[in-house]
Amino acid sequence: MPTYPYETVDVFTDRRFGGNQLAVFTDARGMSDAEMQALAAEMNYSETTFVLPPSDPANTARVRIFHRTAEMPFAGHPNVGTACVLAAHGRDRDGLLLFEEMAGLVEVKVTRDAAGLVTGATIAAPQPLSLGLTLPVDAIAACVGLAPEDIVVSRHQPQQASVGVKFVLVEIKSEALARAAPDINAYRRLAQANPVLEGRLSLFLYAWDANNARARMFAPLAGTWEDPATGSASATLAALTLSLGSEEAVAFEITQGVEMGRPSLLHVAARRGDGEIRATVGGGCVPVLRGEATL
Repeated sequence: MPTYPYETVDVFTDRRFGGNQLAVFTDARGMSDAEMQALAAEMNYSETTFVLPPSDPANTARVRIFHRTAEMPFAGHPNVGTACVLAAHGRDRDGLLLFEEMAGLVEVKVTRDAAGLVTGATIAAPQPLSLGLTLPVDAIAACVGLAPEDIVVSRHQPQQASVGVKFVLVEIKSEALARAAPDINAYRRLAQANPVLEGRLSLFLYAWDANNARARMFAPLAGTWEDPATGSASATLAALTLSLGSEEAVAFEITQGVEMGRPSLLHVAARRGDGEIRATVGGGCVPVLRGEATL
């Protein structure tokens, strides 16, 4: 029976047992789609990644990302964590890695300390900002156990947006963030009423704290009741924020995971260029466990 090594890391943190957990299978050759999905469900993290040889030798790897119930076209913390694991094995080229993913090519730059140890990474989202449908305030409020007046609409309505994977971004009042709690029946009603969502309804709630933001993300229909750090949604928020103003670029920090006891810090930025808005997200990463799976 084949054996597959894996490593786990905590992402968007500088210490163990904070941030977002990730399992990385560093050589998934020979593993079937069904086995990848089963292992992701067994790990029970927000996502698990599987590293395969690239189709283009100029790139570092093909990376497949699975959450508990399905494959993802792109995600934030899986790219940061996978890059840190592979770079620790010497697979970067002068700090750069290129990952082939369903949503496109993802460029990752790793950071090292004075001793040469990998400490984190910053990824460039594979797609420019795109906007989808807006959703009704009352239905969104019901999904997260809040009142409609807790939702802030002065800048934007609850807005589906993407830089590689779709989220619904919802600004809420600062004092409401800690009170939010997902209602899966309300999620199901809203998803059924909007077939264009294709059953995917991930709500990224955020509140401004001076020039930075605090956030929570709920995706119970996908098996993630709450996510401690959502890099792809955070990058999308940076891109959306830039789109709402006239600046050429924005950069700020997002704190997430506090209510879960897994505090996370994400550094996001967005920039205009060639008629598009592109975003990046980065943060720390620390190793936690190593093991192997026999299939």
